[in-house]
Amino acid sequence: MEAESHDVVRFWERLGLPGIIDVHTHFMPEQVLRKVWAYFDSAGPLTGMKWPITYRYEEEQRLSVLRSFGVLRFTSMLYPHKPGMARWLNDWAADFAARTPDCLHTATLFPEEGVELYVKEAVENGARVFKSHLQVGDYDANAPLLEGAWGLLAEAGVPVVMHCGSGPAPGRFTGPGPIGLLLARHPRLRLIVAHMGMPEYAEFLALAAAYPEVRLDTTMAFTDFSEGFTPFPADQRGRLADLGDRILLGTDFPNIPYPYVHQLEALERLGLGDDWLRAVCHGNAEALFAEGPS
Repeated sequence: MEAESHDVVRFWERLGLPGIIDVHTHFMPEQVLRKVWAYFDSAGPLTGMKWPITYRYEEEQRLSVLRSFGVLRFTSMLYPHKPGMARWLNDWAADFAARTPDCLHTATLFPEEGVELYVKEAVENGARVFKSHLQVGDYDANAPLLEGAWGLLAEAGVPVVMHCGSGPAPGRFTGPGPIGLLLARHPRLRLIVAHMGMPEYAEFLALAAAYPEVRLDTTMAFTDFSEGFTPFPADQRGRLADLGDRILLGTDFPNIPYPYVHQLEALERLGLGDDWLRAVCHGNAEALFAEGPS
């Protein structure tokens, strides 16, 4: 681990950065995380492949690892898969953020009665970012029950990291079509498309070009693992450069089947230059979260 920490630190030191900001890391109640890991171990239908967990450590050790990498700010991405779960997760995440000051206070939501109320409470209690997982939650982002919550988050300027691409396996409500409908109604929603929208990279990049508040995170994109089953199209690299101010580093730590440094190496080998890397790995997220809720 010491050698890997050295490699990560060397990466951002070479760029002249004070560290990196990772907008897509997972911390959640231990009993929930264990079930997530068991799902990956079983190669469930939403993954469909072997997926070893590289950082299968207890919470304190996972925090120590991120800090040894020089990760200045990170998130506690968590998500419900059934009604009645989101508020409980939000309570846990608020406590986690209170005892983990380098974690951006994260919250989540689900299409259910009362969702607008607990989203409002989370924002008022200091939530800085929300997580929405259309694949695991198996819900439509355009569900009427969510309309008020999206409007509230758009008005407050709180970003939403959303797993809405159809990788690694499609869900009933994933893909760019439903997200285009959502953004047409809520163009000010600060949507961060997880995983660069894989495999619909081009379509989600087009949405980012059309909506100034749409961003994408790099989670697992461009790595050898993902390139093996859903390669990023070479003809879209120009868009990566054009939208360099709206791409944010994400990794999926700890649930990744390779070392953390490989995500950084995968970004560097795109050949888009040091200024692009500085923005993606630090500057863009720093600017976004420095603004805070409206």
